[in-house]
Amino acid sequence: MSAEVALQKFSFPLACSVSLSSQDKVTQKGSVLVKDPELRKLNENPILGQQNHITVVQAFVNNEDQALESTKPPDGGDTAAAQPSISAEASQNAMVARQSTAENLRVEGEDQRPAAKRQLSSESAAKSITAVKKSALRKEPNEQRHLHQKTQLGQKGGLNTALPGKRKCSKDLFKSSEVFHSLDSHVIRAGAELKQKCVYDVKTIVQSITQGTRNELEQLRAIWVWLCNNIEYDVSGYLGHSEKLSSPEEVIAAGRGVCCSYSNLCTEMCREVGIECQEVPGHSKGIGYRQGHSLKNVKSDHLWNAVLLGGQWFLLDACWGAGRVDMEHESFVKRFDDFYFLTDPEEFIDSHFPDEEKWQLLDKPISIEEFEKRVFKTSAFFTMGLRLISPLHYHIITDDGEATITLGFSKLTTFTYEITQHQDLLHCGALERKESSNSSCGLLTVSHRSMKLQLLPPESDTYDVKLFARSGNTTTPLVWVCSFTVECPKPRATEDIPENPFLSWGLQPFAGSLGVIGSSQNSEVVEVEDGVFDLVLKTCRPLMVLCELVHPEMEGAVARCCLATQIQPDNLTCHVLCPFRGFYRLSLFVRDYEKTEVKFQNAANYLLHCKEKIVGLEELFPPNLGSVCGPGTRTAKAGLSRFSHNSAIVVTQQGKCNITFHNQQDLELHYVLSKENISSNFPLSRYIFCTYTDRKVTVSLSLPEAGVYRLGLYARITTGGDYSPMCDFVLRNNSPQIRPPFPCVYSAWGKGCVLFEPRVGLLEPVSWVLFRVRIPGALRVSVMGEGRTDLKLNKSRVWEGEVFSGNGLQQLKLAASLGDSSEMSVLMIFDVKQLENEDANKD
Repeated sequence: MSAEVALQKFSFPLACSVSLSSQDKVTQKGSVLVKDPELRKLNENPILGQQNHITVVQAFVNNEDQALESTKPPDGGDTAAAQPSISAEASQNAMVARQSTAENLRVEGEDQRPAAKRQLSSESAAKSITAVKKSALRKEPNEQRHLHQKTQLGQKGGLNTALPGKRKCSKDLFKSSEVFHSLDSHVIRAGAELKQKCVYDVKTIVQSITQGTRNELEQLRAIWVWLCNNIEYDVSGYLGHSEKLSSPEEVIAAGRGVCCSYSNLCTEMCREVGIECQEVPGHSKGIGYRQGHSLKNVKSDHLWNAVLLGGQWFLLDACWGAGRVDMEHESFVKRFDDFYFLTDPEEFIDSHFPDEEKWQLLDKPISIEEFEKRVFKTSAFFTMGLRLISPLHYHIITDDGEATITLGFSKLTTFTYEITQHQDLLHCGALERKESSNSSCGLLTVSHRSMKLQLLPPESDTYDVKLFARSGNTTTPLVWVCSFTVECPKPRATEDIPENPFLSWGLQPFAGSLGVIGSSQNSEVVEVEDGVFDLVLKTCRPLMVLCELVHPEMEGAVARCCLATQIQPDNLTCHVLCPFRGFYRLSLFVRDYEKTEVKFQNAANYLLHCKEKIVGLEELFPPNLGSVCGPGTRTAKAGLSRFSHNSAIVVTQQGKCNITFHNQQDLELHYVLSKENISSNFPLSRYIFCTYTDRKVTVSLSLPEAGVYRLGLYARITTGGDYSPMCDFVLRNNSPQIRPPFPCVYSAWGKGCVLFEPRVGLLEPVSWVLFRVRIPGALRVSVMGEGRTDLKLNKSRVWEGEVFSGNGLQQLKLAASLGDSSEMSVLMIFDVKQLENEDANKD
């Protein structure tokens, strides 16, 4: 019966090799254990932390009754074969040694057990097993070495040198490429010096660039960085304009080569440091790749590498890491791309499909058909942490003229897109973009953690769609992240969508950094009802806001009459009127309230759609409306508070209203009422009347006709200074009734004065009118017209009395003697309607 022997391969930081004499026989009752006399030093030397490594092979026979040991001295001398011991003590020692070895052979605290157990016959088990130092592998003839690798990797099941267990990704080996900063700098400097000295020998270059490296990972990194920085892609050779270079020395001397030049050099350089490296042929979605063209039964056109690190295979492509090809100018653009260094297989497979399935390194390999269908994603897609939500395949057919693309993201990201007529070549057009284009063909919206692009192709055709993205709140160009092909059998009949130069709809991803933390409206299209829309932005600090409304048919002067903004400490409100049907772009720009030197930045953009009722041009906001409407931050800072109307828009059905508030700082106030195309015989100043008692201010309004008015509130902040605008109110009067004016008020009418009756400034002629008024500090109050009538002071401190209005030939003046002065000061004047001519009435 043949013995069962389990082989385990490990890398030890030991300076000696171990072998078992071939004359030692292995029986069913014997166990063989290969041990190193310095195994106890394992705990002191991390496996990947030393430069000197050897490979030790242990063979165990499943019988604990006997143990056979053989050691080789550190000086590399002849190995003395030890006779097998059958004692129980030796068996116990062998088992303890085996357990100790297994516990210590771990990389970075993770169990690195062998990939598979090999079953050997008793005849093969009896043969000597030798642990060979890795550096000795370089002494083998190249042909023998190459054949050995091919034989080993070509066995059924493949990759049998890799260790089992959960697969590591590149992040398990190093958290960030920043850990290689010093090493990368050394390699770049050394490469420049070698190039200057015309050193083209692979071995010499490898020795120079790997000097000071501590493990295989750093050695591989040095080789990768050197390749990416010293070899450019041979565009001329690829296009057939010149002869392709073949030998490593020619490639190094010329500093250029095609994909096989990178992969060959990588393999040769890894061999010099004892890293197992394989060239992997396959298809790639690089230059020349045509989407929609089948790759089945087509010869592969690309080469990359796979390397064995810590018992596990990893993928890398120095050709793609060195830069990109600009086919339009037939040139190579040098751009170091760290993504293709030890790329995770799940991401690598989107652009690289190996001829042999095993080199996908996936638990569930994909077919060539699936590879063709997958969305092409650039390295930037993965480095930005983007996720493809839908669709999963690159080819999209519109549904009712619309196609939707959705991406997820985990950190602040800005997006835009480009839609052009379809071209076969994947790698064509711009790789960067500063602004959006063709935004009328789609709606790009960004929510908290996802981006949605709704495409509306204008015609029946096939289109290429490129998505661009940028991480963080920067002004750098947006870079290409993925591509799709959209087929539109029948376009949807749509209205023109305004261009959006601000990349996306809804709140900008960086709006929070500007102080905007929420919105009353999401990023979807807003269906405007009755031509009126209100938007509220929630803020975390006081902000200033400017708004812009754009419609394809609307002029700028009209657009300004469609917006009214209210600025409050924790809210920004934009009132919008839509006088045309169709789509509008509403954009909002903000800055900190106090930082007047800071520029406004775009915080949000909304697409409004008005398809039913619209607002008439005569119903728009007044053209002279200020940028600050309604009570808010400015009025609060001035001490004006407790407004009876908190909205900027006041609607009256009777043509009159009172607006009250408190003037805590006792500021001098001024009011202005205005309206376009007024038909009243009196100035609009006669239709506003102010009463100021204690801290309360009452602004009474009597609007002469239906329409839209502006009420401006001003205050004198500093003594002797100019009046500063506090806020504007929009007054919408829906009453057709013609209302009379208030009396004309003079400056002597001051704080504490109250007019009870009459409340109109146009009196009926030949009638008795009751006057009731409170005037603090007055010694005498009279009404003067055709005669003089003194009012009497009642118990309530109100001056009252009846006055005859006369025939309308004279005005009635209310006057008072104030303080110690005996002179009468005019407080206000009332107009009296004139009597109609009796002869005219008879006619």
